[in-house]
Amino acid sequence: MTTMISDLDIPASQSAPAIQSDWQAGRLAMQGDSYPENSYELFDQVIHWVRLFLANEQRPLHLELALVYLNTSSVKAMMDIFDLLEEAFETGREVSVTWQYDVRNERIAELADEFREDCSYPFAITPVSVES
Repeated sequence: MTTMISDLDIPASQSAPAIQSDWQAGRLAMQGDSYPENSYELFDQVIHWVRLFLANEQRPLHLELALVYLNTSSVKAMMDIFDLLEEAFETGREVSVTWQYDVRNERIAELADEFREDCSYPFAITPVSVES
């Protein structure tokens, strides 16, 4: 029997990314800046969703990121999420990450690359041109 929890649909704010999940599609997406006042409050629900998905589904889970800036506590939360994906991957689960970044923002590309170094699952870092 499959457990399905409600999907996340958290709108972006000035200091927090937009976060959407799609349980049926096995997709979690985050876009924008991430320096919320209480990142644990924000990311706890994301980590909870990922844990439940991995525990209750056998389908692949794909994380789509377009994060622009992360503060220290957001980086820690992302590491926790990537660790969950790594544990799942090591047990044979299909997980992957695609991180899109603005070609003018090399700093976030470097951060994404640092995350990728600790992951053995597919982790794509994709530059996109943003018209100004």
